[in-house]
Amino acid sequence: MPMGMTLALPTPAEPLKIGTRGSPLALAQAHETRDRLMAAFGLPEDAFRIVVIKTTGDDSVLIAADRPLKEIGNKGLFTKEIEEALLSGGIDIAVHSMKDMPVAQPGGLILDCYLPREDVRDAFVSATATGIADLPQGARVGSSSLRRRAQLKARRPDLEVVEFRGNVQTRMKKLADGVASATFLAMAGLNRLGMAHVARSAIEPEDMLPAVAQGAIGVERRLHDPRTEAMLAALHHAPTGLRLAAERAYLAALDGSCETPIAGLALLDGSDLWLRGEILRPDGSETITGDIRGPASDGTALGRQLAADLLAQAPKDFFAWR
Repeated sequence: MPMGMTLALPTPAEPLKIGTRGSPLALAQAHETRDRLMAAFGLPEDAFRIVVIKTTGDDSVLIAADRPLKEIGNKGLFTKEIEEALLSGGIDIAVHSMKDMPVAQPGGLILDCYLPREDVRDAFVSATATGIADLPQGARVGSSSLRRRAQLKARRPDLEVVEFRGNVQTRMKKLADGVASATFLAMAGLNRLGMAHVARSAIEPEDMLPAVAQGAIGVERRLHDPRTEAMLAALHHAPTGLRLAAERAYLAALDGSCETPIAGLALLDGSDLWLRGEILRPDGSETITGDIRGPASDGTALGRQLAADLLAQAPKDFFAWR
């Protein structure tokens, strides 16, 4: 915000409209964003309004629950309608799970605010087993994530992996109904919902590298909107921003989406950054891994270089399924 300009804060009469999906986890993330803005600017709760927007991805859970997401059209499945509302002025900011976000934003929008990152690990959830190694031969595991499915098949090719979508509560009911013996969720989501006890175990990144940007919340805004720019600047967590800059550059260089089994995680060590990456065939039959280290300020370049390194190791037909 230019020097001398007064920040026009939202009021109950003209609340700041926060757009979000309607799942319990999405609402928890929107409430966290609202609460942080309230604390940063000393504002009352009624200076904000949570606006729930149904997305194509939400509808697909209802009308095509057994179809893989890639058959429905992944990129933007959980963001398109929210971003349209942001562009039209129906909302002022949009709160997203960053692992759902395409690597590029529509013209007129920018994503430059990240809340402090939560636990990045995957959670193993089962009523009968404590971990992947404990699952009996041929057990059925539910997951809609191509990454998790490929990583699981790479470790346990004997297991049967079935499509398993829906919010946390829906997936827990499917487990109770015997649709599968186990599934995976994100520890970050369970923590934000106060449901960490649901996890039988948390899987360390060394055993199962997480999705790019897993555990991170991003807040999107319109370009050339000084009020939201200034307000979100007060929330931005710079270390998370550095980590995601590297991870999302890596993902973009691989042309990644939910259609591609890609994992990646950046960690900070002082002013340095360590980025690990993994690409897999969907059936888990081949895995290519690598890592790179360098100044955190060069995160974008590091991400692109790691992607190039992995692609240089991949056979010509490695991405043939896309």
